[in-house]
Amino acid sequence: MDALSARLPGLQPVAPGKWLSRDDAFTAQMAYRDRLISDRFDDVVAGPPHVSQAERDLLLAVIAAVAEIPGYRRIGNSIIRPDGVRINVTASRPLVAAARLVQEDMLLLESTSSGYVLTSGVLCFPASWSLRQKMDRGMVGIHAPVDRYDANMAQRVERVLTALQPGKAVWRANVLCYNDPDLHQPRLESEKRPFDRAKPLWVRVERQSLMRLSPSNAIVFTIHTHIVPMRALTPEQAASMPEAVRNGGSMGEPLSPA
Repeated sequence: MDALSARLPGLQPVAPGKWLSRDDAFTAQMAYRDRLISDRFDDVVAGPPHVSQAERDLLLAVIAAVAEIPGYRRIGNSIIRPDGVRINVTASRPLVAAARLVQEDMLLLESTSSGYVLTSGVLCFPASWSLRQKMDRGMVGIHAPVDRYDANMAQRVERVLTALQPGKAVWRANVLCYNDPDLHQPRLESEKRPFDRAKPLWVRVERQSLMRLSPSNAIVFTIHTHIVPMRALTPEQAASMPEAVRNGGSMGEPLSPA
């Protein structure tokens, strides 16, 4: 409904202290995230065998961010989440520790001679894409199924990534309609997402952010997913939903292959 968010790529500066957030789905989402990381680790976590500086930078940034979010407590090497779960931030890989602290999925992009490449990440709640399939690809390869991600859009996104300043995040959003409210919806590029306009509809919104980390200069791409039934929207919200989204398409898709 916000004109700034509706146009592509729709990036806006993140207000101080608002990079990461906690909503009323926190407890259920974090329990689901913990199960996926425990039971389907190879599906939702990917990266090189060594721990990179980018991962260390990410964990420190997340620890600093949650210190400003009500409900978190720090005790020694552990952080107590608002749901009471204790995360020892030194006991597991930094990338995994960071992902178990917050609702956001986190993907790390690192600069190469051919542009930014997806080098590691935790993706528990994909909107019809596969982390494993996208690993080690640049932005064009990541968005291969997205018709609107053309050469012009690729140049615009690359300029945005290059211009990011350490610690100063930008955010955007996209919106999709699903028949299935499950957060975990991985699919390969060759797989078509089933959709029937006649069945109950769920609105899936992703709040996405980009932030440069220091000192590694890697970029973290975060995705906070919100899902509500279409019937829960106000009349004004429902009226603003583009017809293409109601028919299974998406709005604001570049930067996410959904």
